[in-house]
Amino acid sequence: MTARCVMVLGTTSGAGKSWLATALCRWYARQGLKVAPFKAQNMSNNARVVAARTDRHADNQADDKAENHGGEIGSAQYFQALAARAVPEVRMNPLLLKPERDTHSQVVLMGRVDEALSALPWRGRSERVWPTIVRALDELRAENDVVVIEGAGSPAEINLMASDIVNLRVARYAEARCLLVTDIDRGGAFAHLYGTWALMPEADRALLHGFVLNKFRGDASLLAPAPQQLQEMTGVPTVATLPMWWSHGLPEEDGMFETAGAGFLPSSPPFPGEERRKTVAVVAYPRISNLDEFQPLKNVPGVRLRWARTPNDLADADWIVLPGSKHTSGDLAWLRAQGLDRAIAAHAARGGAVLGICGGLQMLGEALIDPHGIDGNAPGLGLLPLVTVFDPDKTVRHRDAHFGELTGPWSALSDVAMHGYEIHHGRTAEHSAMAAAGDRALPVMNDGMAWQNGAGNVLGIYLHGLFEDPAVLHALFGATAPTLDAVFDGLADYIDTHFDAGVLRSLIE
Repeated sequence: MTARCVMVLGTTSGAGKSWLATALCRWYARQGLKVAPFKAQNMSNNARVVAARTDRHADNQADDKAENHGGEIGSAQYFQALAARAVPEVRMNPLLLKPERDTHSQVVLMGRVDEALSALPWRGRSERVWPTIVRALDELRAENDVVVIEGAGSPAEINLMASDIVNLRVARYAEARCLLVTDIDRGGAFAHLYGTWALMPEADRALLHGFVLNKFRGDASLLAPAPQQLQEMTGVPTVATLPMWWSHGLPEEDGMFETAGAGFLPSSPPFPGEERRKTVAVVAYPRISNLDEFQPLKNVPGVRLRWARTPNDLADADWIVLPGSKHTSGDLAWLRAQGLDRAIAAHAARGGAVLGICGGLQMLGEALIDPHGIDGNAPGLGLLPLVTVFDPDKTVRHRDAHFGELTGPWSALSDVAMHGYEIHHGRTAEHSAMAAAGDRALPVMNDGMAWQNGAGNVLGIYLHGLFEDPAVLHALFGATAPTLDAVFDGLADYIDTHFDAGVLRSLIE
């Protein structure tokens, strides 16, 4: 078979490409079709572990170490695969860029870190990776009825067109039928659509089969006559006006958040008529990673999720969470510059609950030691008597784990089994001198995956996915969040309602 390709382009980052591509994956899967997602290049620190391919025709060398046997893809493609009822795998996102600093990203090709590509300048990579991208797309097309492709940023970024490997070059190669989505809530949507169309090469404009207005609030009748005028100017119809939907349940992609100006997600609103029982403050440092794993907390009744960037944001928190980081030492320096280190220490001294996940666990220790130039040396926050040593090997794997006996505010996790995943450099162990003096970190999970302080209020864990595990949610909150499958069906229902009749079928005919 050779799959029909449907591609979602956007006028800007955050316009709704990932959301719409996920909805399309489930919509087409519900038609009885075999569907796969694809994004040639994703730039995100939100990544998931998938099975690594065992063939060796990819352009990078396979890592033979049994310990680090997984591959990485962007979280958006991971969720799109689940929406498509497909097994997530590295061909769905062959190139992943993970920003470590403003001017440097770690390059992950076919699920594996590629140091040689990471060292190349941005424009020097495209021709090196294009054969791998084409091979991955060809294989997915040969195995599926429909491939839903997501673009990146905007196809009208004329400064990048010559080295493009994710937008129009992919659309042309796949002969994709494209939708162009814009965020009308930001204003200027019709100018964004027209300007994007105008800056596209004339031959590529024929690939556009519809404009989509996303995040609309207000009276839809007031849009007229703009959609008709736009079609007269471009020949492209507006095929859907999607109302604003705050609580669709899909994790946010790429740190594109909903609060205008602030740049970060608002606190989750209370459910109607509910009484708040717990405020969970997640420290949102610049290189935060895997923030999508906190989505379930937004859906638990009685829990208010807050993204914290100042000490005031932590003032009335019940729990403080230090999430993952793509640049642990850099984010630790930022945290100190904001005065958040003192606020976290004061919270812990009062007996307040503190949780560190992956990079957050590393920050809670006494020191970060970097003999190989992987992340950077730094003193830790000193809330757990641990030391992390960075080494070149990256651990990427799924894990089944089991909590032992915990005390204090985390005691509800005692004897709870969970499934999670690891994506990190570095190995963490007890500070030997402190342990000899009697200041011990208490291991509370098999294989050195989690530690707790003596008082029981500070917990560090390497596993991502804690709040995505139903057993953990039930233990901590006595509640569950909507399943991802229900979320995907809700997305498919939504576009089925709001797209013009017949449009979605016409894209694959």
